Amino acid sequence: MPAVTPILTTHPCIRKRETPVMQPADLPYPCSLVFNAGVIKYRDEYVMVFRNDYGTDRSAYENENRKFTGTSVGIARSKNGIDGWRFDPQPLIDSNDPDKDPELKRLYDPRIVRIEDKLLLCLAMDTRHGICGAIAELSEDLRSYRIISSSVPENRNMVLFPEKINGEYVRLERPMPVYSRGRDCFDIWLSRSPDLIYWGRSALVLGVEDVPWANDKIGPTASPIKTERGWLTLFHAVDKDELRGKNGWEKQWKKRYTAGLMLLDLHDPTKVISLYREPLIAPDRPIETDEGFRQNAIFPCGMLLEDSGEVKIYYGAADACVCLATADVNDLLRLLP
Repeated sequence: MPAVTPILTTHPCIRKRETPVMQPADLPYPCSLVFNAGVIKYRDEYVMVFRNDYGTDRSAYENENRKFTGTSVGIARSKNGIDGWRFDPQPLIDSNDPDKDPELKRLYDPRIVRIEDKLLLCLAMDTRHGICGAIAELSEDLRSYRIISSSVPENRNMVLFPEKINGEYVRLERPMPVYSRGRDCFDIWLSRSPDLIYWGRSALVLGVEDVPWANDKIGPTASPIKTERGWLTLFHAVDKDELRGKNGWEKQWKKRYTAGLMLLDLHDPTKVISLYREPLIAPDRPIETDEGFRQNAIFPCGMLLEDSGEVKIYYGAADACVCLATADVNDLLRLLP
């Protein structure tokens, strides 16, 4: 397909694994697309919590207008975080669960984090009256969950910091103020909570106008990594061109999703210490640009710092599969003077 302009490329310090770490055929239950997965290390294993859209394929979607019949959130485990994933036999959450709240349509795009003795999920929540952000607590055996907090519409892309800051839980989020800011002109905000239930003292962190290559919206991706210099933080950035045509299953896909990098103050993460002013990761491989449901899209939901200094970044590629990129933490910090 023709290159999407302006051309954006991944920084050379990022190494992308050639093949996905998870694809639809890997799952033990119906799956059309698996992507946007959060990952943590837990009990000597890598635990991945992933999104699965199911119920159609490309031909039926394009030719018969047959849409997805459901969305689920599943769990898999691996010894090395790369391959050998072992799947729970059934999803943790399924939009077709007959016992779910009738107001709830689906939960998706999971981010997982461990804070002290709590295993927590941040999720997007589609309801019959708007999109909310939800926080859920997982059981220790990862077999059950309970929703402990949800926002009012319209808010999503929530990400928890992996520890309390000044005695409070802190999250990044992306409100969607269509009336006051214009459609798809969305920014990154931060809120605080004493108990994960009541959230407030909200403040703007980064505006879309502060990101040179974005003209549409920005938002959080994965839980930040704590370093001596500050919180190493990924974000997604979107540029849009009305002239872009059919880039995937849909009749037209005008957007491109990339990942950016910034450093937030350790004690007051509303303060951006440094912003890398070019994309860190861009869709620039065939699996990201020529294949998949929505092409020219990469979206990280998991970022881990290994003892070796290697940073693992798990990202959805073209809303179709889970891929892995790696970098040295010092190389990333050098981008943020």
